[in-house]
Amino acid sequence: MASKLHQLQSKAGQASQFLAKHGTAYYRQMMEQNKQYIQEPPTVEKCDLLAKQLLYTRLASIPGRYESFWKELDYVKNMWKNRHELKVEDAGIAALFGLECFAWFCAGEIVGRGFTFTGYYP
Repeated sequence: MASKLHQLQSKAGQASQFLAKHGTAYYRQMMEQNKQYIQEPPTVEKCDLLAKQLLYTRLASIPGRYESFWKELDYVKNMWKNRHELKVEDAGIAALFGLECFAWFCAGEIVGRGFTFTGYYP
């Protein structure tokens, strides 16, 4: 256990040295590449304004998303009513989508347990 701790401290030291040496240049390059997204003047008031704009813009988009949800649901209901006309390709796509949802659920459960498969914490 002590060797793992020493190894972790060594890697953390290397990472901090790398950041100290290259971090400023990376920061400047990133800010220069993304300067079109920076609001002037960069003040707390401007940040508050942008946060409120984001919140209310998202709230304003709810009716459109609500309508899209019901259209998708109607499409699924229609496909279910006409399932005898369903092609193998469509059924395969639906099965793959269900499998993907289940896989994401399982991955989320594993992450939630701290990347353990059994739930046992040594």
